[in-house]
Amino acid sequence: MNGPVGLLRLPTDVRFGPGVRAAVPGLVASLGARVFVVTDAFLATTEQFQETLAGLRSVCSDVEVYSQVPAELPIGAVHRAGDAATAFAPDVVLGYGGGSALDAAKLVALLSAQGGALADYYGENAVPGPVIPLVAVPTTAGTGSEVTPVAVVSDPDRELKVGISSPHLVPRIAVVDPELTFAAPLAVSVYAGIDAFVHAVESLTARELNPAPATVLPVFVGRNVLTDPLALEAARLIHHALPRVVDDPGDVQARTDMARGSLLAGIAFGAAGTHLSHAIQYPIGAMTHTPHGLGTGTLLPYVLQACVSAVPDRLALIADALGLPAAGGQPERAQAAVDAVAALCERVGLPLSLGELGVNAADTERIVDLTLQVRRLVAIAPLPPERRIVEDIVRAAIAGDRAMLRPAADQSPTTAEPKGTP
Repeated sequence: MNGPVGLLRLPTDVRFGPGVRAAVPGLVASLGARVFVVTDAFLATTEQFQETLAGLRSVCSDVEVYSQVPAELPIGAVHRAGDAATAFAPDVVLGYGGGSALDAAKLVALLSAQGGALADYYGENAVPGPVIPLVAVPTTAGTGSEVTPVAVVSDPDRELKVGISSPHLVPRIAVVDPELTFAAPLAVSVYAGIDAFVHAVESLTARELNPAPATVLPVFVGRNVLTDPLALEAARLIHHALPRVVDDPGDVQARTDMARGSLLAGIAFGAAGTHLSHAIQYPIGAMTHTPHGLGTGTLLPYVLQACVSAVPDRLALIADALGLPAAGGQPERAQAAVDAVAALCERVGLPLSLGELGVNAADTERIVDLTLQVRRLVAIAPLPPERRIVEDIVRAAIAGDRAMLRPAADQSPTTAEPKGTP
């Protein structure tokens, strides 16, 4: 294929900025009069949600609120929500909340339109047609679900979370109001925020697949000329803003930058994809029952360390985006970027090793086995999809030692001592 190739998949309308939630009732009403609202039990009681709900009821004839959305989205809970929505027969679905609520709303819109069971749609491009129009309003700065073609559920019959990926799942409208993120607990803000940073960095370092033009493309097509600038700006914003949120959760500018960075990272990875931090986190999350962003953020320095020799040019771009001193050649710049990412993760309070999450060396083989089953993410990594590479990353992350991933001739220490015993 000659020349640069790019792909973005977007809502038809994206609104961003403090106070833009005031537009939600009118935007929803433009899509239909019968509205099925998906949120969680806590958010349903908040003043901001109640204001939005009152606005909806003033312009829409029928509004039903479904607030029984649990964390981690077990498929039984999603099917119950889907049954309730199907009985209501909505014209439009409104998702309001964090990643679980937005993913639940996507799947409710799918089940209401297409029927069947969630297992019918596991994997990529298995959704046969449009879903009920969806308006997505995130209340955390992290998942980017308001602009992505992916929803993730927990299936008790499987050891891994399961993704449903289709362009049909991209919400019709996204409304991103940074003021809605202030109510999130600090730990949620940190884990969501570092996951958004992982989205940016992994979409920038994803393999450049350049798929041939086709009617049906893969959902994730690798990094490209349209996702790169979005990912770089997202990384820059989050790198500077997330520590400020940790220091002062009420910092308006930091919250605004985080929301914008998360949105841009979501747009980038919604087309490019993510890779090994996410693939390895799937079994880690199931094994340790820890938050998704906690796992991806803990893994990211080790994944990037393994990528230094494979994509030094991409990591050097990250160094530039983070504002690191312009010293050394490309390999040195690449290593400086990885060191800066590790410093960011430590600065915001993430564990320095998987050992601190309760993962032991004896778990390595099973983690690697399950990671390699997440083929759609492993294949996008800039490294060969080889078992030994994944195993090396996992072992280093358990030990909390990035030097294990560096060439034998370059074993200078690059991490602080682990805070816990692997």
